Amino acid sequence: MKIVLYGAGGHGRVVADILAMRSGFEVVGFLDDDGARRGKAVGSLTVLGGMEQVETMRAGGVTGAIVTIGANAARMSKASEMEAAGLQLCIAIHPAAVVARDAVIGAGTVLMAGAVVNTGARIGRNVIVNTGATIDHDCNLGDGVHVSPGANLAGNVDVGTTAQLGIGCCVIPGIRIGAGCTAGAGAVVVRDIPDGETWAGNPARKIDGGRDEEARIYGPA
Repeated sequence: MKIVLYGAGGHGRVVADILAMRSGFEVVGFLDDDGARRGKAVGSLTVLGGMEQVETMRAGGVTGAIVTIGANAARMSKASEMEAAGLQLCIAIHPAAVVARDAVIGAGTVLMAGAVVNTGARIGRNVIVNTGATIDHDCNLGDGVHVSPGANLAGNVDVGTTAQLGIGCCVIPGIRIGAGCTAGAGAVVVRDIPDGETWAGNPARKIDGGRDEEARIYGPA
């Protein structure tokens, strides 16, 4: 399958590397919203333009796409555009990831090196399970979630759409993390997090006061 990646940053380079290790994919290049990147090399690939190139690519035999934008809401929005333009959202799974036979992985999702997705887990569309992150049994991740490197979810955790779980955070069994939430780097989540809130610390608590509250939780910089 000929495939194009939308988003020519560092995340895009990682996904391109994954696909280079998997059979069945021919990555033709990147698309990107930044016109200044057009024609520039990103790794071994080239930035071919933006959305205006999709019709030409389809005519040239490109049928698949992965949106490689790190920002969750932006990734979801662009994925909808790509599907509306007639491209199929594909899944990229690193050969060093471990995925249970009965796990469900949604279209557009990427599993990085060392990721583990255990039995009964359901991973939504356009999700990133980043390097070394673990998703234990019967977890449910909504669309557009990003589980950052080294984060660990125990069993039966439910994560709402476009939530961000920071590097190295840990979530105990049975917790619900609401839609649009952020769990900060290193957070230890032992209580449910309501929609749209940012929590940090050990144990994780809501951050209400911006930088002042963050400093109170983490201590001086």
